[in-house]
Amino acid sequence: MAPRVDLKKGEAKNHVAKALKSIRDGYVIVVPAEHGYIFLADAFSHFAVRAMHVLRGDELGISAQVLCHSAQTVQGITRDVPGDAQKLMDEFWPGLLSLNLAPNRGLNWDLGDDNSLDLISIRVPKSRFLRALLKESGPLAAASASPAGDAPMLAVDRSAIKSWDVATVFDNGVLKSGQPTTVIEQRNGGLHILREGAISAAQVRKIAPSVSE
Repeated sequence: MAPRVDLKKGEAKNHVAKALKSIRDGYVIVVPAEHGYIFLADAFSHFAVRAMHVLRGDELGISAQVLCHSAQTVQGITRDVPGDAQKLMDEFWPGLLSLNLAPNRGLNWDLGDDNSLDLISIRVPKSRFLRALLKESGPLAAASASPAGDAPMLAVDRSAIKSWDVATVFDNGVLKSGQPTTVIEQRNGGLHILREGAISAAQVRKIAPSVSE
């Protein structure tokens, strides 16, 4: 059974240290994001990222998302950040905005697609524990802890975690349900709304009028 840590008890710095050690040792962990529990792994560990996809039952070719502590990190892992993308980062991060951007070709990682997509989905989350961890760890690969295709997991199912091959489950109780992230993709020289979610198209265009649907 995967060990469980109650984030509502004890000191946050100790929880972050425990999570960081597991990540650096090459393991997958479970943590709370804004509206669902997620798997996290070292984005540069092919083994850990693959293990995360196996836990979810993903098909081959599915790419994990990358979570960062701040927009500054994005400059190092992408090769082109359009001006409008920067404006959207400044306005909506940390928060429920995912940007699919062209990755830096010098990165030695495989998020699950064997680098065939030539895009990485990046986000700066608002979750306090998650951001504290990202500040220490650097970019991490992430995916919903729910099986592929299922709704977000809002509470840790203690019977389910018995079968999870993860280092630790960081439990923050029942999370609030909410809309998914708004996804904007860099394509054909412009930015396009791939999915309208928590941030409306109108809100996006107020900041970056050139973004299309």
